[in-house]
Amino acid sequence: MSFPFNIYVLAFVSAGLTSGLTMPWWRSWCARRGLVDDPGHRKIHETPVPLAGGLAVMTGLAVPLLMSILMVCFTFFALKWVVPDGAFPAGASLAGLDLNTLDLLRYGLSRRGLRLLAILLGALGMVILGWLDDKHELSPGIKFGGQLCIATLVAASGIRITLFVESTLFSYLVTVLWILTVTNALNFMDNMNGLCAGLGVIAAWCFAWSAAVHGQYLVALIAFQSCGALLGFLPFNFPKASAFLGDAGSHLAGYVLAVLAILPHFYSSTTPNVWAVLSPLLILAAPLGDLVCVVVLRWKLGQPFYVGDNNHLSHRLVRRGCSRSAAVLFIWLLAAASGALALMVLQR
Repeated sequence: MSFPFNIYVLAFVSAGLTSGLTMPWWRSWCARRGLVDDPGHRKIHETPVPLAGGLAVMTGLAVPLLMSILMVCFTFFALKWVVPDGAFPAGASLAGLDLNTLDLLRYGLSRRGLRLLAILLGALGMVILGWLDDKHELSPGIKFGGQLCIATLVAASGIRITLFVESTLFSYLVTVLWILTVTNALNFMDNMNGLCAGLGVIAAWCFAWSAAVHGQYLVALIAFQSCGALLGFLPFNFPKASAFLGDAGSHLAGYVLAVLAILPHFYSSTTPNVWAVLSPLLILAAPLGDLVCVVVLRWKLGQPFYVGDNNHLSHRLVRRGCSRSAAVLFIWLLAAASGALALMVLQR
């Protein structure tokens, strides 16, 4: 059976509303706790700005997801008392949800429950790591070590890249490297209002649409919720910012996108489109391309690659005469174009 599109809409809207409605509370909480970004070197804001975005996005992602899981499990097992054999009548529904759809969700959760738990724990771990960095300015070594531990635990849960190579060690190495790379790419792109969050919205939408079209409904649901959670935060960050993502938010956005790129099956023997495995690279071309260029430039200048500077694509556009908002919109457009190309590749 085809998965009903209204469930995707519900996931997207619920995550967006949760993120947006809790944002003022998190912003106030961060201001009271002193979790703010103070004015200083390479910063244009003149007053402290709460680093509340990551907490709001995590809330928008986790709360609807956990509530949905509880609802599906409780409803399904409660109905077992009414229909013990599970043979629901055609068209039967409860609270607007088709009972066979609930059965499909319950089946998917039972098969992928461990991996879903690993994803949520990894997301929480990234938020905590970023929050500690926002609060205490962790050293690069400690921050990288935390990222490495989280990526390794995710790979150990079975969420891994294979690239057609039958080697567990290779799978672990590539998966950990991919999560670290994408996480830091989005962290690097958090240098102008709305840039990182907007790129996250675009990429998550592309992953969601691709998974939905190919019937990978659990992946699509996570992606739509991720997209909604980031979009719910975006009005507070662009064009003017009353809150920042902070390292907690940029780590979360990068981690989620990295995992969403791993989860779908982009290649199968029935649809042998080898080029489809490159689609995640196209969807994430803007942040990955910026990461490569900045790291190479810092290496040529003899600077540590982890020390921030003003040589990102966004900064270069501003130096060429673009306003900051125009630079962000241009990079969003590039990301949307490469994402659209990726979806075309997947449809071949």
